[in-house]
Amino acid sequence: MKLADKMYSLGTETAFDVLAEVVKLQEQGKNIISFAIGEPDFDSPENIKQAGIEAIKNNHTHYNPSAGLLEVRKALAKYIERTRGIEVSPLEVVITPGAKPIIFYGLLATINPGDEVIYPNPGFPIYESMINYVGGVAVPLALREEKEFSFRPEELETKINAKTKMIILNSPHNPTGGMLSTEDLQQIARIAIENDLWVMADEVYSRIIYDQAFESIISIPGMKERTILIEGMSKTYAMTGWRIGYGVAPEIVVNAIARLCTNSISCTATFTQLAALEAVTGPQEDTTKMVQEFKERKDLIVKGLNEIEGISCLNPKGAFYVYPNVTKACQNKGFKNAKELQEFLLHESGVAVLPQTSFGMRNEGETEEYIRLSFATSKENIIEGLKRIKKGLERNE
Repeated sequence: MKLADKMYSLGTETAFDVLAEVVKLQEQGKNIISFAIGEPDFDSPENIKQAGIEAIKNNHTHYNPSAGLLEVRKALAKYIERTRGIEVSPLEVVITPGAKPIIFYGLLATINPGDEVIYPNPGFPIYESMINYVGGVAVPLALREEKEFSFRPEELETKINAKTKMIILNSPHNPTGGMLSTEDLQQIARIAIENDLWVMADEVYSRIIYDQAFESIISIPGMKERTILIEGMSKTYAMTGWRIGYGVAPEIVVNAIARLCTNSISCTATFTQLAALEAVTGPQEDTTKMVQEFKERKDLIVKGLNEIEGISCLNPKGAFYVYPNVTKACQNKGFKNAKELQEFLLHESGVAVLPQTSFGMRNEGETEEYIRLSFATSKENIIEGLKRIKKGLERNE
């Protein structure tokens, strides 16, 4: 017996492979400091938990419309209106179990076999995986360290041809923490409009920003009609396990995604939607405190990494990741690439990080080496982890 051919085009998140290895080592009694998984290490706010509990107690445990509860869609539409400065109808909102299904369903709804989709590289690995799975052609667009992990608009234009159907954006960005500038967004919008392209804007880290205001491409005139915006509760409200996210898109796309929900999941759990309603309409102090803590951790880890021989690290503008350049560290230790460095740090230093290959193929002509560290962990762990990395990389052989 064999699987369908399509399954062999499906990728994965190698972060979970590293997590499995970390767990195995911990079971063997080894102490591992993990910077591998991108998940807030905070509990969901109490008011949100209580809303979910009350929803269950009040028997909100039945089916609901595939696109989501109308009262929740209304609240999410108002939230996007406030944060993006555009008018949004509840009929332009669709709720799914997590934000990730919007990637999958959004591509299924808009991409035909052979259509080309441009995506950021390095990037969240599910973009490339899902493009390939739906039969599209994945076209990587290099993010450049010299551009603070943005890309050159003129390089984007060279990727456009008659087969191009969509551009995927992620700002703030995983794995680099970079953000697209106003100028970048305006150039992308111009290119999308001139070439009649869809834009999928993954903005799940929109509230986790540090030194500049968040801007969305959907706010630019002419872009709402062609944008599939991805948002969710996992990062902003530390609700990863609740599995609750949503998309904002033209009604034709929302209706298609709702049909896909009907055919796959029926609907998103009612009580998690009501918890999400409390998240966006209730007090925001917990999120504010969480982001402030992330900022302090960011400053701590960036400073510490830049003090380690062979490592240089840009200051991320959003999300909770750093993406340091470790080219010299690899050369100093005789490693061929960041993957060998990652394995050394895990097994010799007791520190889990992810190599750049966890986030896509090497860009053409690229010679630099990078690793990603998530600072969604305690300051104590950051200090100890940096100490171990420094000792491992700077000790004499």
